[in-house]
Amino acid sequence: MRFILSRGGRLRRRFVLLAPRYSHQVHFSDSSIDATLHQRLLTEAQRLRGQIALEENAIQPWQLSADGRHIQQADEHSWHLLTLDERGHVAACTRYLPHLNTVSFNELTVARSALATSEIWGAKFRQAVETDLALARKRRWSYVEMGGWVISEKLRCTTEAVRMVLTAYGLAQLFGGALGISTVTRRRGSSSILRRIGGESVVSRGVELPPYYEPAHKCEMEILRFDSSRPNPRYRCWVDDCRSYIQNAPVIFAKAGDRSLEQIRVAMLGGFQHTGQNSTVEETCAQPVWEQSTGVA
Repeated sequence: MRFILSRGGRLRRRFVLLAPRYSHQVHFSDSSIDATLHQRLLTEAQRLRGQIALEENAIQPWQLSADGRHIQQADEHSWHLLTLDERGHVAACTRYLPHLNTVSFNELTVARSALATSEIWGAKFRQAVETDLALARKRRWSYVEMGGWVISEKLRCTTEAVRMVLTAYGLAQLFGGALGISTVTRRRGSSSILRRIGGESVVSRGVELPPYYEPAHKCEMEILRFDSSRPNPRYRCWVDDCRSYIQNAPVIFAKAGDRSLEQIRVAMLGGFQHTGQNSTVEETCAQPVWEQSTGVA
């Protein structure tokens, strides 16, 4: 596995991409089939997520498996972007759950959030998401839910949280473009990091939906939307770099298949051939001012 370096070449951590468990191998430049390694890395990511969530009182001990993992249904169907430390162990992770743009609101994981079930905000939230789904269909893009964003204690106050978000934008572009949504905690600056890079408040008919308290996680949360073609212009060149890095990073599949990367793009886009991503983002690339890393989102 190759190291994924920063622009200055100083970072010595590695990105690895885990394919959805039931996804067949596709022809990335550095893909491999290794069910044992796939399971080990996913287990480590779930254990890290469980450890930090428990420390922050976001979950209860009974919600973990016997070996300390926080297992969620979406894990099986998601791509997992992992940061491995110098010993090859998972030190940070985030989850990329793609949907066809024909998905209904009720099929999304955010449909089970406290905001979605709110008597005051629930209908507005649904309307905003359905508007984005219609836009995704118009653009022939997929619709994505981002979650499970966790940074280990040793990588906090580093660039890692920002680097993972930039790479998530790059991954969405690599897969043909996406509109998406993410539920994030306001702890440790998680939501502010996403906003700085391009995350936006969810708006329904001109009304911005507020942060809300999520009883399931015992904390204040925000739901932010993102458009893969519209990162903050000052980060555009960094997104380009991260897209190039992840395209050449190791990709681990649990089983074999014969689909190409172009075919998986077409599958995500609901049968439409990808013709390249158009962006109106200004071609500007300023040196980012990094924020403090987050623990869990």
